[in-house]
Order: sequence, then structure tokens, then C-alpha cells
Amino acid sequence: MMHDPQQALPQTRRHFMKTTAALGVAALTANAVEAGATPTLRVGLIGCGRRGAGAARDCVTSAEGVVIAAMGDLFPDKLAECREKLGQTPEKVTATDETCFTGFDAYQKVIACDVDMVIIATPPGFRPLQLRAAIEAGKHVFMEKPAAVDPAGVRSIIESSELAANKGLSIVAGTQRRHQRCYQETIKRIHEGAIGDIVSAECYWVDDFGYYPAVLREADWSDMEWQIRNWNYFTWLSGDHIVEQHVHNIDVINWVLRAHPVKAFGMGGRQQRTGPEFGHIYDHFAVEFEYPGGIRVTSMCRQNASTYSRVDEFIVGSKGTSRPREEITGPNAFRFQGEAPNPYVQEHADLIGCIRTGVPINEGRAVAESTMAAIMGRMAAYTGQEVTWDWAMNESKLNLWPETLEFGPMPTPPVAVPGYTQLI
Repeated sequence: MMHDPQQALPQTRRHFMKTTAALGVAALTANAVEAGATPTLRVGLIGCGRRGAGAARDCVTSAEGVVIAAMGDLFPDKLAECREKLGQTPEKVTATDETCFTGFDAYQKVIACDVDMVIIATPPGFRPLQLRAAIEAGKHVFMEKPAAVDPAGVRSIIESSELAANKGLSIVAGTQRRHQRCYQETIKRIHEGAIGDIVSAECYWVDDFGYYPAVLREADWSDMEWQIRNWNYFTWLSGDHIVEQHVHNIDVINWVLRAHPVKAFGMGGRQQRTGPEFGHIYDHFAVEFEYPGGIRVTSMCRQNASTYSRVDEFIVGSKGTSRPREEITGPNAFRFQGEAPNPYVQEHADLIGCIRTGVPINEGRAVAESTMAAIMGRMAAYTGQEVTWDWAMNESKLNLWPETLEFGPMPTPPVAVPGYTQLI
């Protein structure tokens, strides 16, 4: 039985952090805190791969007085690689051999350490379980996107987000466009009516896939080990790239429309990904989402090498149009020209600022709803059926999590075939 991780938190430091928050030190934002002015914020890193190492680096550079105090990963080699990368700034990494863990229970051991906040950067399929554990233990959370890979996972994320709100804990998601100055300024104007009533929208992540190289299987790896090491190419781990990657653009649409889609239909398939190293996911999707008020949104994503690229969002209104990343056209024309802090760093700065001022931020539901929208698009393309929000959220029984999480057999599912693959 796990002991209560809060018991490991020294009473004096916990009391001091609560007292500091209670005093309403609103000026102590993450960009303005002097080293030593507040207690050190101790962070636990769960998931030490490429994104985990990057998120940890962004976190410790976003504000003074932040250290990585514990680390965990399923694989010892990934943990070692990450420690080496982060070891270039030893003053920011205080994790020792005693606070570094491997194995399927590494996340539990990190959470049980003396940390105030955790970074969850494991493959998406693991995130609902790990978010719940972190919130139950009273930790603030930075969680990478997407939040889940199936409706069961989305429901869990929403429940954990509600629990976090009740506990006064903060959750920030890796949908960094919400912390990007150009998007914030442009979407603020859209919400104030700069382009009139929104008529339609488009979003795209049409690009190469060279930065997601397939991991070739080694002879001594079990099915489970290979799939987790090659997680981008298995739906139970990544959600497929419409969920894992295109969720960024879908999230912008949800943000602009201040809503989630009510239904989706779409199509997709595999054109370049024909080898077993690419698991069973698609390499292209085209989905039409319908939002409240009959607003239609065209959504396209593709990961094909040597092809045209477009990663963007477009909004059409009754009085103008917008690319939310930078401009508005029409009578209320606007083009963002201000400062542009790195949004991957800013999202951590915003989270840390909220922790230190005691004013929680909670992006759990927003990222859960954007994740569910992307899952609806995938389900519609895989099955060839129309998928409604109400059905997906309230009736779908799809749960891709394996019954047993251990190294051993894990057959690769067949590639989905519309008209044959069932909507579950």
C-alpha cells in the first residue's frame, strides 16, 4: 500500500507555502520572483523521453527557484539519457539516485517524493491514470497534450480536473498556443467581435513526419516494450496523430468558438506507412466538425514525407477573417507585432506564477474537450460513421487501456477499415 505522499512533505515548508499564498503575494509572478524570495519549488518529472526532457528544461528556466527534485521513467536507459541532458545545469536538478525511479510504478514513486508539482510527459495513454494519482496526492500538474486516447480516458481527466478544482490545485496542459502572446491578442479581438459572427473555420497540421522516426524492434524486446518505445504508432498509446499532434489546432478552434463540436464525420488511411514499424495508425485524416449554431470546421492532418506543409488555423467571420496566430483582415484589421516569449517556457511560467500566488489555474477540462474532439475525428474516420459529442462522451465504451500492464505479448491491432471497424 502506498503511503500518503503528503506525509513526506515537511510541515514547515508546506505551512510556509500556504501562508505565502494566503497573504496574496500577487506581485510574485514567475517572471519577477527573485531567487530566495520564496521557497524552492520542487518538481517531479514523470516520463523522461524527448518531450519530458524538453518540458523539464522549459520548467526550470521559466522562473527562479525551481528545481527537478525527482525523476521517473519506465526504461532505465531513458532515465539515464535524461539525467545526462539535464545534468548540464546541476543547480536546477537536485534529483539523486534515491529520487530517480524506473518501472511501471515509477510515477507513483515520483509522486510520493517531496515535490510540489509534477510534469507528466509519458505517452498519452498513461496520462489519465497518472493525473489522477498526482491530484489525489495533492500535487500541482503540468501535463502534456493530448490528455487521453479514448472516451474512458477523457472522462477520467475531467473527473481529476474537478477534483483539482476542489483541492485548489493547478493544472496546465501542453497546449502552449493558449500561452502564446500572438494567439492571445488575436483571439481576444475575435471574442470582442472584430470579425463579426463566426461563419466557418479551418485547421491543419499537414506536414512531414521526419521528427517522429519509427523505433525499429530489437530481438529481445517483448511486444509491450516495443510498442511503448515506438508509442507514436499505436493508438492505445498515442491516440493516432490526429489526437497526438493535430489536437493543437483543434484546441485553437475550440478556444476561438468557446465550444466543442457536436458531431463529426471524416475519412483517412495509410499511404506511406506500410511497414510494421508504423504500427497500425493512419497517416492522413480529413474531418468535418459541426459546432453549435451549425458552424462547420474543416480539419485536415497528414504525416507524409516530401509533401506540401500547412500548419495553421483560419477563421471566417461575417465582417472579416483571421489567422489567429498573427492577424485579422477586414474593417478591424490587426497584425500582432508585440513581444513573443517562447510559449513552451511561458506555459510553465504561468503555472508557477499561479502556484506561488495561490490563485489556481485549471486547463484540465479544456484540454480534455479538445482531446475528445480529436478522438471523435479519429473514430469517425476509422469506422466511416458519424460520431456525436453526446454519444462519445456519455455512451461510448471504448477503453484502449490493456488489461495487464507488463512486458509480454501485445499483438498489433489491425489497421482500421471504414465500414468494417465497429464504433464502440
